[in-house]
Amino acid sequence: MPKVHVTSAIEIDFDEVLNGLARLETSDLAQLVERVIALQARRRAPSLPKHEADVWQKMNQGPSPEVRRRYAELSAKVREDTITPEEHQELVQLIDQIEWADAERMQAMMAVAQVRQISVDALMQQLGIRPPAYAWNRHRCRDATHGQ
Repeated sequence: MPKVHVTSAIEIDFDEVLNGLARLETSDLAQLVERVIALQARRRAPSLPKHEADVWQKMNQGPSPEVRRRYAELSAKVREDTITPEEHQELVQLIDQIEWADAERMQAMMAVAQVRQISVDALMQQLGIRPPAYAWNRHRCRDATHGQ
């Protein structure tokens, strides 16, 4: 990962930081985002019991930046209709990996919610976690059809 030199006497405008981040490679940016999410989780729950801390760590894990980068590349090829059969097979395998990681993260969230005796939706709201757009839209459509 690229190095950033920071001293305690400097002040950087937030927009300047974002502009610098925009120049990072996608995989480096994804790695940084993972670390920021983990930092945020530690700050929100600084004194968890070991079991819950282990579950939190699992909840914050996801596919590696390399897997996400390759998934993005192959997805772009699908949209451009330039994907080869071999690449398509690789994409299917990556989708399986990503779905497996998502399922493990969901299990971890369910475990934390159970420990806290709240629903997963309430836990997500407490933590500021938003479901992916496709899940949110499906949830909204389901609620609308059930009169909620």
